Amino acid sequence: MLLRVHALRVVYPVRGRAPVEAVAGVSFDLPSGASFGIVGESGCGKSSLAKALMGLHVPASGTICFEGTALSDLTSSQLHGYRRAVQMVFQDAAGSLNPRMTVRQTLAEVLRVHRMVERNRVDARISELLDRVGLASSVLDVYPREISGGQCQRVSLARCLALEPRLIIADEPVSALDVSVQARILNLIRSLQKELDLAVILISHDLAVVRNICDRVAVMQAGRFVDCGIATEVLDHPRHAYTRTLLAAVPDIDRALASRKSER
Repeated sequence: MLLRVHALRVVYPVRGRAPVEAVAGVSFDLPSGASFGIVGESGCGKSSLAKALMGLHVPASGTICFEGTALSDLTSSQLHGYRRAVQMVFQDAAGSLNPRMTVRQTLAEVLRVHRMVERNRVDARISELLDRVGLASSVLDVYPREISGGQCQRVSLARCLALEPRLIIADEPVSALDVSVQARILNLIRSLQKELDLAVILISHDLAVVRNICDRVAVMQAGRFVDCGIATEVLDHPRHAYTRTLLAAVPDIDRALASRKSER
């Protein structure tokens, strides 16, 4: 099993008040090459869970095991290796890139710091990464502010791929993009997963996005998974009232068009 999470709790201290439990006993398994979606409204704990999985938050209790070893048992050098194997794609792609670095400099820095290739192969590897995410070489010497949001997200993906990860955690990766661009980025993530045998955790409030990408899905409410299972079963036959509420909130375009025609 690539990733195993058991009874994970993330708690934030609040001065003068009771601590806030952002993640309340979450458990799930993720095999190599699999895709797992986590859906829920804003504030339900999705991003707190993602940051705990990245090692950015220390859990109050519970365990995160990667390839059979608990994160809490890793040495500093092993934790460095974990953070290279588990990469994150953020919602604000442009904000996650250094505004003072060109695309070339951004990718070169990752390769150099982590010693992924020999110095004389850096340029060739950068070209390979751009080709992998569908970017032209014309973006190499531009800054994030000079390219579109979709292009920034592709650069962010290329930066992740530079480290040859086993798992990518995508936290609302397309919600800030136009609908047409969203589809292209989602198709790219799905194709990269298949080509490179990547495991993907996709965090979103958009049920259609999760259905499009994920094998399994968990519905999160107030820090807990209230529904979890095969994506089509959870989304087509929801067991929990909250899941049904989320599904009911999704606009039904066909029904709306039929209603408009009947009114004419």
